[in-house]
Amino acid sequence: MSPEDIVDVVRNYVKRITVWEPRDRATMWHASDLCMHCGSCVLRGEPGPFCPRRLEPWQVTLSEQGFGPARNIVSFTGGDLLCRPEFYTKVFELIKSEVKNVWVKVETNGYGLVKEIVEEYATAGLDSVWLDLKAFSEDVYRWLTGTTNRWVLKVPELLLEHNIVLEIVLLYIPGVVELDELGKFGKYIADIDPEIPVMLLAYFPRYKLSNREPTLLEMVRGYHVLIDAGLKRVKVGNCSVFCKTASDWELLLTLLPKDAIAG
Repeated sequence: MSPEDIVDVVRNYVKRITVWEPRDRATMWHASDLCMHCGSCVLRGEPGPFCPRRLEPWQVTLSEQGFGPARNIVSFTGGDLLCRPEFYTKVFELIKSEVKNVWVKVETNGYGLVKEIVEEYATAGLDSVWLDLKAFSEDVYRWLTGTTNRWVLKVPELLLEHNIVLEIVLLYIPGVVELDELGKFGKYIADIDPEIPVMLLAYFPRYKLSNREPTLLEMVRGYHVLIDAGLKRVKVGNCSVFCKTASDWELLLTLLPKDAIAG
């Protein structure tokens, strides 16, 4: 797709928007404030047990990713797409010049976000970044990815300096990224800004990387490690990975605040 093709997609998407968000909510982290994506209000005519009760049923739409509100956010995802900054700079500029009141978001591991590129993206109109930090210790990060995270760990401050809305995503990977790594991340992020939204996702095994998903109690402990490190805005996601039964969900509700469960 050319930049012009992408702008056409955005124009068509704008016609389907059901929730208009302010720029500081241009994250996936904030989406669970509105909807838990269960579709109960549409399919059964009543809200699900975790529903925030913030939306009308007509605002919940069915997309390729499931049920949820269509928000005024255009997100670039699907692996790390920022290896061609000149392309994305043009895309961001076109979206901002051709479509009004739409926030531009990217999902990235941060490896390509050096200072010069962040400055280009900020000038072009990038609003928000979902930053997947993977691992704190360099040896663990190298084992996972084959490279260093030395400048990746500088990205959060760099984005905030350029007024880009930031959410950080962490993974609980049994045997690889567990409580010790999460504790290091918690202190590191809290020292930058304890109000940065953080999502702790449950990893699910793929190929040879891990032989199991985290348990419910491991995820709960991970949440508390991040909170104890000083973070103020932490949620737990991919809950269906470790909540297999209704009783699992009920137990989760007794162990975590409802607004910390992102579905």
